[in-house]
Amino acid sequence: MVGAYARPVENHSVPHSTPRTAAFFDLDKTVIAKSSTLTFSKSFYQGGLINRRAVLRTAYAQFVFLAGGADHDQMERMREYLSSLCRGWDVAQVREIVAETLHDLIDPIIYDEAASLIEEHHAAGRDVVIVSTSGAEVVEPIGELLGADRVVATRMVVGEDGRFTGEVEYYAYGPTKAEAVRELAASEGYDLRRCYAYSDSVTDVPMLETVGHPCAVNPDRALRREAVARGWPVRTFSRPVPLKQRLPSLSMPSRPVLAAVAAVSAAAATATLVWYANRRNTGKKRLAVMPVFAGKRKDLGAGVPLTPHE
Repeated sequence: MVGAYARPVENHSVPHSTPRTAAFFDLDKTVIAKSSTLTFSKSFYQGGLINRRAVLRTAYAQFVFLAGGADHDQMERMREYLSSLCRGWDVAQVREIVAETLHDLIDPIIYDEAASLIEEHHAAGRDVVIVSTSGAEVVEPIGELLGADRVVATRMVVGEDGRFTGEVEYYAYGPTKAEAVRELAASEGYDLRRCYAYSDSVTDVPMLETVGHPCAVNPDRALRREAVARGWPVRTFSRPVPLKQRLPSLSMPSRPVLAAVAAVSAAAATATLVWYANRRNTGKKRLAVMPVFAGKRKDLGAGVPLTPHE
C-alpha cells in the first residue's frame, strides 16, 4: 500500500545491475535550508489561498522549525493546522503556483553540500529518493529540480471537484518513512545493507536505522545524541547555493576537450577566411559583369519574410 505513494519523477535513472542501491534523503533542513511547505506561504497568499494571519502563523512556524527543529507533538500540530488550512484549495492552482515560484524560492536554499552528495550517489550508480513529510504537490517538483529518481511524500485527499478535502490520504512521517523505504527496496531490488539515508530529525530514526549507511545531517539535539550513541556519522550542511551557480563548474569540459575544441575552432576560422577571400574576389568579378542583376536582387528580397528562430 505504501509503495503506491513512491512516485517516480521526470528524471530517469540509468538501469543498474543487481543488486541495486539507493540514497534516501529527508528534504527540509537536510537538502534545503527551510521547510519546503512553509516556504511557499507568501506565494499562496498572493494567489489568494491564505490570508495575512495565516502568513504570519506560517512565518512563526518556520522560525520555530529553523530554531530547533520540531518534535513529534509540534509536527502533529503542524500537520493538523496545514490540513485544515488547505481544505478547499484547488489542486491545479496549487501546482501552478509551485511551478511558477519553484526556482525563485527553492533554488537559492538548496545546500551545496547536499547537491554535491546527490551527484556523488548518482555517479556511483545509486538511485536518489526524496522522502519528505511535506505535501506531494510541493515535494515532487523539488525532487525533479534536484534530479531525484523517486519521491515519497504526504498526500492529501482530493475531492471530485479537484479540491483538497482537508483529510490526509498518506502521511509520510516517522515509522511510515521506514515502511516506504522497505517497500521500495522490495519492489526495486535495493540492497538496504548497502543503501544510504540522511536526515536532520530524530523522528527519522526508523528510516535511518533501516539502511546500512545512516547519516545525521544538521541534526536536532535528540538525533545528535542518538547518532553519537549508535556511532553514526554527523555532517553539517551550511552553504545554500543556487543550482544555476553550480552549472558552469559542472558542465566545464576537461582540458583535452577544450584543446580539441580550440584546434577545431582555429581550423574553422582559417577555412572561413580562405572562403571569404575567394568569395570576395569572385564577387568583384560578378558585380563587374552583372551590375543590373545585383540591383534587381535587392528588390526581389523585399517583402520576403525571414524564417523566425525557434
